[in-house]
Amino acid sequence: MTDPTARHTARIEEDGQQSPAGPSEQAQAPAPSTALEREHAEMKDRLLRTLAEMENLRKRTEREIADSRLYSVTSFARDLLVVADNMRRALEAVTPELRSTAESSAKALIDGIELTERELLKALEKNGVRQFTPQGEKFDPNLHQAMFEIPDATVPAGSVVQVVQPGYMLGDRVLRPALVGVSKGGPKAAPSAASNDNAKANEPADKS
Repeated sequence: MTDPTARHTARIEEDGQQSPAGPSEQAQAPAPSTALEREHAEMKDRLLRTLAEMENLRKRTEREIADSRLYSVTSFARDLLVVADNMRRALEAVTPELRSTAESSAKALIDGIELTERELLKALEKNGVRQFTPQGEKFDPNLHQAMFEIPDATVPAGSVVQVVQPGYMLGDRVLRPALVGVSKGGPKAAPSAASNDNAKANEPADKS
C-alpha cells in the first residue's frame, strides 16, 4: 500500500510545479493596456508622417505646375524680344528734328510703332516677362553683360553708365541679360549693408 505521507508530499510538489509565474516573470510580460497604447501611438505617428508627406507632395506639385506654366513660354518670349529690339532701333533712328519736320503720315507711322511697342511690352509683362534697364546701378554679372568700359571718375567704379540693350526677366530668372557699359577709374563703391553685416559676423569675439 502507498504511504499517505508520500502521496501528500507528491501532491505538494506537483502543485508547486503548476504554480503561477513569480513576480519577475509577471513584470516581463507587458500588460494588455500598455501594448494597446504603444500600438496606438505608433499608428498615430505613422498617420501624421503620411499626412505631412502628402502635404509636401501637394505643395511641390503646385509649385511644379506653376513653374511649368510660367517657364513654358521661355523660347517664345525670346523670339518676341527680337521683335521688341527691332522696334526700339526703328524708333531710336527717328531724331527729334526728323520727327518735327515729318509729314502727318510719317508721324502717324511713328506713333503706330510706339503704340505697338508699348502693347508688346504689356503682353510680355502679362505673361511674366519684365524689362529692366539698369542705368546707374552697380554692375551685377548675374543680370548684366559688360560690353565695354568707360573711364568716368565722377561715378563709382563698376557702375552701369550706359545701357546698350535692356534686359528681361521671366519670373525670377534672367531671360536675357542687359548689355551695358561699365565705369572705370572712379572711386570704389561703398560696401553694401550685407557686406558690413558679414564682416562684423567674421570679427573675432572680444575675449576681455
